[in-house]
Amino acid sequence: MDSTLIALGFVLVALITLLGSGVWVAVSLAGIGIGALAIFTPVPLGDLVIGKIWEASGAWPMTALPLFIWMGEILFRTKLSRQMFNGLAPWVGWLPGRLLHVNVLGCGIMAAVAGSSAVTAATVGRMSMAELKERKYNDRLMIGTLAGSATLGLLIPPSIVLIVYGVMAQQSVARLFMAGILPGLMLVLLFMAYIALWALFNSDKMPAREPRVSMMQRLSASLGLLPILLLIVAVIGSIYAGIATPTESATFGVIGALTIAYLTGSLSWQTFVESLLGATRIACMIAFIVASAAVLSSAFSFIGIPLYLAQMVNALELSPYMLIFVLTIFFIVLGCFLEGISILVISSAVVLPMLQSAGIDLLWFGIYAVVIIEMAQITPPVGFNLFVLQSITGRNIWQVTLAAVPFFLILCLAALILVMFPSIVTWLPSLM
Repeated sequence: MDSTLIALGFVLVALITLLGSGVWVAVSLAGIGIGALAIFTPVPLGDLVIGKIWEASGAWPMTALPLFIWMGEILFRTKLSRQMFNGLAPWVGWLPGRLLHVNVLGCGIMAAVAGSSAVTAATVGRMSMAELKERKYNDRLMIGTLAGSATLGLLIPPSIVLIVYGVMAQQSVARLFMAGILPGLMLVLLFMAYIALWALFNSDKMPAREPRVSMMQRLSASLGLLPILLLIVAVIGSIYAGIATPTESATFGVIGALTIAYLTGSLSWQTFVESLLGATRIACMIAFIVASAAVLSSAFSFIGIPLYLAQMVNALELSPYMLIFVLTIFFIVLGCFLEGISILVISSAVVLPMLQSAGIDLLWFGIYAVVIIEMAQITPPVGFNLFVLQSITGRNIWQVTLAAVPFFLILCLAALILVMFPSIVTWLPSLM
C-alpha cells in the first residue's frame, strides 16, 4: 500500500504542476499515465499505451460525437437566432419577467441541437442581448439568465459530455440521452420560476409590458421555429423510439441541419467548410483527451489506485449520500479550474469504482455529475460560459460572475432534488 500511496502522490503533484503551468490537458494526462506506468509497474509500456489509445479512439459511441458537434456548428452559422427570438417572444410576453424567458427557452431549444454549452451561450446571446437591451431589461438578469441557461447544452440531449461519460462508464448513450430529458426540463422550469419571482418582487425595474398579440399572430411568428423543432423530434425521437442508434440519429441531424441552413439561405461553400473545420477541431480535441485519459486510467488500474481509494472510502464507512456530497464538493472545486469533459475523464478512473462499491447507479450519477459540471461553466477562474458572455456583453469577468451567482444556486437546488427524487433521472430510461 505504501507504494500505491507514493504513486498517488506522484500523480496528484504531476497533475497540479502540469495543468497549473498551462500544458494541454490531453498531453498532461498521457504524459502522467506513461510516466506512472514506467516508474511504478513492470508492464510492456509500448504495447499497452498503443492498445489503450486505439481502444478508446475506436469506441463505437464516439462516432456520434463529431456528427453531433457538426450539427451544432452548422446551425450556429444559420439565421436561426433571429427566427428563434421572433418565434418565442409572443408566447412569453404575458409572463412575469416577460422576454427574459426567451433566454431560457432559447437555450433549451439550442441545447437540444448543439450539445455544447459554449455554442448555446454564443448563439442565444447573439439572438437576445441586442433586443433585450433595446427594451431596457435589467442588465444583470439578462447576463445571468444566459450564463445559467446555456449550461443546459451539457444536459439536454444530444449532449457531448453525456457521450463521453457513456464511453468512460460503459453506459448506454441512448439511455443517458433519455435520462437527461426530464432533469433538463426541470432546470428550464426552475430558471423560469426564478425570473418570474424576481420580476414580481422588482416590478419597478421591469420595462413596459409587451403589446398584446392574438393567437394567430403567435402561431404565425412561430413558423420559423418549426424546422428546428422537427429536427429535435427527429433526432431525439428516433433514439427514443428505437428506430436509430445515437450515431444514426446524429447522421439524420447533420442532414437536417444542412437542409435548414439551405432553406434559410445560410448555406454556402464557406459556411460549409467553416462548420466542418470547426467540428473537426472540437471533435479531435475531445478524442485526444479521452484517449489520453484511457492511458492514465490504465496506469491507475495497474498501480491499484482505484482499489486503494475504494478501500479507504469503505474504511471511512461513508453512507452513499455522504459519498455523493464529498464527490460534489470535489467536482465543484475541479470545476473552478477545468471544463466539463476534462473533469469527467480525469476523475472517472477513481470515482467510478467508488460508486460501484457503494452501490450507486452509474446512469443516475452520470446525469447528477453533469448537473454539477454545469456549475463549472459559470465558476471562475475557468468558466467557459463566463468567457463567452464577457466577449458578447463587453462586461468584465467579475460583473458576469456576479450575474451568474443566482443560477449557480439554482443548479445546487436541482442537484439536491435529483438526490431526493432519483426517479426524475431513471424513469424515462426504464421505459426503453
